[in-house]
Amino acid sequence: MRILPKFAVLIFLVFSLQAAKPLNFILFLVDDLGWMDLACQGSKYYETPHLDRLAAEGMRFTDAYAACAVCSPTRAAVQTGRYPARLGVTDWIRSRFQGGVIPADKKNPSGYTGNKNRKFLVPRNALWMESSEVPIAEILNPAGYIPCHIGKWHLGADDWYPQKQGYDFNFGGCDYGQPPSYFDPFNQPKHRHAMIRAGIPHLPARQKGQYLSDREAEEAVDFIKKHKDVPFFLNMDNYAVHTPIQAKSEVTAKYEAKRKTQQKSAKYAAMVESVDDCVGRIMNTLSESGIADRTVLIFTSDNGGLLGPTNNAPLRSGKGYAYEGGIRVPLLIKWPGVLKAGSLSAEPVTSVDYLPTIAEMAGIQLPDGVDIDGYSLVNHLKSSGRQSIDRDAIYWHFPHYRHHPGPYSIIRKGPWKLIKFYAGPFELYNLTDDISEKNNLASTMPEKVRTLDAQLLSHLKSIGAKLPKLNPEYKSR
Repeated sequence: MRILPKFAVLIFLVFSLQAAKPLNFILFLVDDLGWMDLACQGSKYYETPHLDRLAAEGMRFTDAYAACAVCSPTRAAVQTGRYPARLGVTDWIRSRFQGGVIPADKKNPSGYTGNKNRKFLVPRNALWMESSEVPIAEILNPAGYIPCHIGKWHLGADDWYPQKQGYDFNFGGCDYGQPPSYFDPFNQPKHRHAMIRAGIPHLPARQKGQYLSDREAEEAVDFIKKHKDVPFFLNMDNYAVHTPIQAKSEVTAKYEAKRKTQQKSAKYAAMVESVDDCVGRIMNTLSESGIADRTVLIFTSDNGGLLGPTNNAPLRSGKGYAYEGGIRVPLLIKWPGVLKAGSLSAEPVTSVDYLPTIAEMAGIQLPDGVDIDGYSLVNHLKSSGRQSIDRDAIYWHFPHYRHHPGPYSIIRKGPWKLIKFYAGPFELYNLTDDISEKNNLASTMPEKVRTLDAQLLSHLKSIGAKLPKLNPEYKSR
């Protein structure tokens, strides 16, 4: 009878040691994936069974946002937990083949630019995320984590690649905003620029004709299997579903035979399915490796879906625009053993929240002397969405010309969203009543506009945001 208690104690110790093992983290940041591009989000055309399973096993957020309506600013925000305006990365970064030439002094562009046909001078965008920033890999690495980046980076050229930003491994991360081709050797052999002719840096050709999302999945599976016994952070940034719109022919054929909805591009649908397959392979590998129960999964997008290839309705507009279709994105989080399966949250969250969330989950202090704009989601997740985040508002700042009417800043506070178009009128929406942003309330609620505008400008000033300036050479027509 004395053996049984000893055996029980042994079993308890074994389980206690297993429970004490550090969490692993996989952060999926898909390129240009729209809010309505998952079946669990409401798509009737795209098929995403693995992501639907992820949603069923974790929490799905209805009001998640990208930090910007274009890619590089959001990616910088995810890495640092800081708003793009604080970082000086407020537009997508030009790659070298797009004219993003690195100056000899290796100093980011400063000052303003414009011409007489535009009312405002706008700040020059960065060519890289400054090395002085502290990316998530540099926070996790000293705590024993092995950080790995796979896929799109788009935060600067060689000196600012992932391996220079705390990552131990880099597969495909470079200054490209999109792949030259989605098929191995991932190049354009007749392109004028040698880099594009060569393919994707740090992702050498291996299996001719292989689809890029499948290659990214293979690299992820291999990394997980090799590092299943140590804590790791996998920054999984699929190049898909960014242009060029290229997909596997057999998967495209399946969607060509399907009944079309408001979403009707068979090639784009096939690209979404390939991303879903990638996620499925990773989830299966975690289970096969016996580490699924201590691996946190975060799945989201860097901006809204690109109009044309996809349709974001009921959200208005798409990538690049200030409307919900440009900034609202899918977000799925799985935290095994903590987060109640099948949870749903309407809490507004954004890209800057992932770094402080992961840091708290890992039991790691945030860096001293660094202003982190994000809020940890830990208590919200532990309560299965019942405990709200003590945040007053979320902000966006895009001081550049991209679409009419030009530069804009945004504040969302509760249900209220104010868009400040510097060259145009204010727009005010109640997102609870009007998710499609059809009813501009600015003219009927001037006091609300003034209050939100004052708060927005105060925030921008506090983080050192560069605002558009009136152009003295502007000639009105």
